[in-house]
Amino acid sequence: MPNTDNRYQIGAGFKAVIRRDLTSLWRNRSDIASPLVFFLISITLLPLGVDPSDKLLATIAPGMIWIMALLATLLSLDTLFRQDYDDGSLTQFILSPQPLYLTVLAKVIVHWLTTGLPLALIAPVLGVMLSLPSGGYWPLVLSLTIGTAIMSLIGAMGAALTVCLRSSALVLTLIIMPLYLPVLIIGANTVSSAVAGFGATQGLALLGAALALALLVMPLAAAGALRISSNH
Repeated sequence: MPNTDNRYQIGAGFKAVIRRDLTSLWRNRSDIASPLVFFLISITLLPLGVDPSDKLLATIAPGMIWIMALLATLLSLDTLFRQDYDDGSLTQFILSPQPLYLTVLAKVIVHWLTTGLPLALIAPVLGVMLSLPSGGYWPLVLSLTIGTAIMSLIGAMGAALTVCLRSSALVLTLIIMPLYLPVLIIGANTVSSAVAGFGATQGLALLGAALALALLVMPLAAAGALRISSNH
C-alpha cells in the first residue's frame, strides 16, 4: 500500500506541475503567441526576399519551414525555468520528494504543447503559401511534431545550464545549436524525400529513435544542471 500511495503522490505532483505551468502561460499569453507570430511572419515574408516562383519556393519550403520552426522554438526556451529560479520555486522542486526528472519532463511537455505542437499544426498552411507539393504535408506535420518535441527536450537541458545567468540567450543558443542541427537536417530531408517520392518512413524512424533517446537522457541532464544552477 505505501508503494501505491507513493506512486499516486508522484503522479499527482506531475499533473500539478503541468496544470501550474499551463495556468501561468494562459495568464501570460504573449509568451505563447510570440513564437507563433515569429513563425508566421518570417515564412510570410520569405517569398518577398527570394524569387517567388512556385518551383523555387517548393524546393526550399521544407528547409525554410524547419529552420523557422527551430528559431521560433529558441525564442521561448529562455523562460522555461526562469520564473521558477527567480521566485524560488526551483529550490522547492529540488527539495521535494517528487523526482526532479518528472518535474523537468512535465515542464517540457507544457513547453511542447504550447510551442512545438502549434508550430507543427500550422505548418501545412505555410506549406501552401510556399507551394509545397501535397505529398509533403503529412510528413511535414509528423516530422515537426516529433522534431519539436526533441528540440524542447534538448532545449530544457540548455535552459537548465544557463538559468542562473542574467543574459543567457546567446549562451543558450551556442550550447544547444550543435545538438539541434542533426534534428533539422533529418527533419528537412524527411519532407524533401517524401516530396520527391522516396517516402518519409526512414526519416520519421530516425526522428522517433532520437525522441526516445532524448526522453531518457535530456530530462536527467536538465535535472542535474538545475541542481548545479540552484547553488549559484
